Amino acid sequence: MNDSGSESRPFYFPKGKGFHHSPDDAIVSLPPWLFEDDVEYFASKLEKAGIFGGLNYYRALRLNWELSASWSGAKVIVPTKFITADEDLMYHMSGMKDYIDGGRFKKDVPLLEEVVVMKGVAHFINQERPDEINKHILEFIQKF
Repeated sequence: MNDSGSESRPFYFPKGKGFHHSPDDAIVSLPPWLFEDDVEYFASKLEKAGIFGGLNYYRALRLNWELSASWSGAKVIVPTKFITADEDLMYHMSGMKDYIDGGRFKKDVPLLEEVVVMKGVAHFINQERPDEINKHILEFIQKF
């Protein structure tokens, strides 16, 4: 069992997705939404600051649970549109898909107006499909 009370299962890795090595294993082809300039930028930041910030997020997961315990059971009470991706690892973590699609999410977010599960997209939806994400956001905020 994990902290959310559900059984732990391995991450879901969509078959055929991600950065693929060429047959000679010398070249890595980037997905169409990620450019070489982006990779160089990210690499320069990692060279400068290291990876400790990212690692510390995961090191502090249990502490974050403890520090946020006083909000356990709190509801999100603002109008909400939730956008995720059908190939995002987080969407396929143990119990998450059922939580989002099965109605429990709506109990915790009573003003949830819509759940959008984008097809053929992974974790970086704002980079993979920026125009579609912008359209969703604009449609949502124009109601107010």
